[in-house]
Amino acid sequence: MPLFTRQSDMLDRPARSILTDFRNRSLSPVDYMTALIARVEASEQKVGALYLFRPERALQQARAAQERYAKGAPMGPLDGMPVTVKELIATKGDPVPMGTAAIDLVPAPENAPTAARLHEDGAIIFAKTTCPDYGMLSSGLSSFHPLTRNPWDLSQNPGGSSAGAAAAGAAGYGPLHVGTDIGGSVRLPAGWTGLFGFKPTQGRVPIDPYYTGRCAGPMTPTVDDAALLMHTITRPDWRDATALPYQALDWDVPPADIRGMRIGLMLDAGCGNAPDPQVVQAVSRAASLFQDHGATVIPIAPVLTRQMLDGLDHAWRARFWSMIEALPEDRRAVILPYIHDWAAKGALATPQQVARGFDQIFAMRRATAQAFQQVDAILSPVNPDISYPADQASPTNDPARPFEHICFTVPWNMGEQPACSIHCGLSTTGIPIGLQIVAPRFHDLRVMALARAFEAWRGPVTGWPRHDGHATTESDPSVSRTTA
Repeated sequence: MPLFTRQSDMLDRPARSILTDFRNRSLSPVDYMTALIARVEASEQKVGALYLFRPERALQQARAAQERYAKGAPMGPLDGMPVTVKELIATKGDPVPMGTAAIDLVPAPENAPTAARLHEDGAIIFAKTTCPDYGMLSSGLSSFHPLTRNPWDLSQNPGGSSAGAAAAGAAGYGPLHVGTDIGGSVRLPAGWTGLFGFKPTQGRVPIDPYYTGRCAGPMTPTVDDAALLMHTITRPDWRDATALPYQALDWDVPPADIRGMRIGLMLDAGCGNAPDPQVVQAVSRAASLFQDHGATVIPIAPVLTRQMLDGLDHAWRARFWSMIEALPEDRRAVILPYIHDWAAKGALATPQQVARGFDQIFAMRRATAQAFQQVDAILSPVNPDISYPADQASPTNDPARPFEHICFTVPWNMGEQPACSIHCGLSTTGIPIGLQIVAPRFHDLRVMALARAFEAWRGPVTGWPRHDGHATTESDPSVSRTTA
C-alpha cells in the first residue's frame, strides 16, 4: 500500500527522510522520480527553472537505483536521489552555454568536480538549472534560456546568477540543488526565494574552472539538506588548484550554543542600494533572537567602500570584454544587451585602472578579516531590495550601476569567508527576505551551527509556492510577513 496519498506528501520532505525510505524500501526511487517529473511538467512552463530536463533518462537511472536498493547494495549515500546543478557546472557530454546565445554548444568532455562527486554518490542529476549570460547578473534573464521567474510571485525576479536553482528549489523540484557564487550568486537568489543558500570558505568545494572568489554551494529548503550535500561536494579534486586541503568535516553539527558569543550586526553595506525598511526590520528582528538566546549583538561598520566596489567593477568589465571581443561580430550581437553594454566599457579602461581595480580585491580581503577581530560572526541583510520585475537584468536595470545590490554579499567572496542566506521573513508583498550569517575563514561549521540555531528558533518555512495544483502542508506559520 502506498504511504503517500499526494505527490506533495513525498516531494515536500527533507532529503534524509526520503533516502531513509529508499533504504528501508517504503518508498521507491522510481515512484519518487515519477512524482517529481509530474510536478516539473505541470510547473515548468510558468517557472522556467531548468535546462536539459530529461525525464526518461532520469527514470532509467531511478530504476537502476531501485534495483541496487533491492539487492541491499546502494551505490552511495545519495543513491537514487534527484538533484540539479547549475548550468555552469559541466556535465559530461552536455554543452555549457553559460547562459548566452553567443557561444558554440560544445559537449563537455568530463564532469566538473561537483557533478563528479554527485555521480559517485549515486545522485541523479535529472536536470540542470538556468543562469543569465556568463553568470554575470543577479537575474533570471538570459539570451539563451527562457525567462526564469520567482515562484513566490511569477511577475518577479528570482535573482541570480543561480536563478534556476533558486526557482527550482522554491517551486519544489526536490530538496537538493547546487549553485555557484562569485559575488552573491547563491545567497542573493536564495534570499529572494526563501531557500538556505551556503557559500563555503573559498576552496572548500573544489570547482573547475576556478577564479578569484568563485565558489559552488547548496541551495536547499533546509539547513540539513545543505549539510547532506556538503558531505559529498567537498571531497577533493585535483583540478582545482585553489582548493583547500580536504577535511572530513562533520556537517551535521547541532544548533550552536550562542551564549557568550559576540555577534556583529551590519545594517549599512557602505555603498550601493540602501536596504528597504522591511529588510532592516526583518534582519533586526532576527538579530534580536540571537540576543534573546545569550549572544551580545554589536552594531558594526560596513566593510565595503565605493572605491572597492568601483574597482572590482572596472576589473570585471575589462576581463569580460577580453572574452567578448574575441567573438565574431554576429555573435556579440546576440549577447544580452545589458551585459554587452556593461562589458564594452571595459575597452576604455587603462591598464593602470584595471590593475588598481584588481587591487581592491585585496583591500576587501583586509577589511573583511579585520571585521572579525571584534566579533565571532556577522549578521546582515542579503539583498537590500525587496524585489524587482522578472524581465529586468538587475534591481537598478542600469548597466552603468550594475553592482548596487551585491554590497552585502560580494566582500565575503573576495575575503573568502563562509556565508549563508536563511529565510527570516516575508515582505508585505509576499517575497522572502534573507538573513546573511558570516563567519571567519575556515569556520564553515560555525555558519552551519548558527543557521541551524536560527532555523530552530524561527520554525519551519510554510506555504512554499507550488504551481502544479498542490499546496504545501500548512503548519506553524513561524515566518511572518514584515510590517513597514
